[in-house]
Amino acid sequence: MTTISSPKYVLSEESVVHPLLTQPVSQSADIFELANACTAYVSVLVESDHDENNATLYKRLFVALKLLRERCDDDLPPYLVEQLIAGEKSGSCVPDCWLEAATQVDYALALTQAVMGGTLQPSVAKELTGLLHDMVWMLAEYVKESYSSAH
Repeated sequence: MTTISSPKYVLSEESVVHPLLTQPVSQSADIFELANACTAYVSVLVESDHDENNATLYKRLFVALKLLRERCDDDLPPYLVEQLIAGEKSGSCVPDCWLEAATQVDYALALTQAVMGGTLQPSVAKELTGLLHDMVWMLAEYVKESYSSAH
């Protein structure tokens, strides 16, 4: 009897991290692409202890957050509006006191700068990276939901 084995695809850390380190965020990326890029950066940062890679990832995250901040007040292009209309609607993922995405981006930028500064104790930097991770993921969801409710 012959057994046919199925191929196994293991996603190595290098295959995930390498594109994030080598491909800068496009200056023409839309707000959703920027939010997704930010979540990719923080997802790797929260799991990694590689200082050299992390320094680059924090810089790229900072640039992506700055671009995201610039686009917070822009109108969405029609193709993104169509994506939102087709998607599921759910309750808000953020407290009512955070009324706009720009404030959340500012918070994430401040956290990124604090950790990038390199002056924090390692345990504090690790905890703030975790907070940054959660903040950016929540921000990415909120960006999509805030535009969804506006259309």
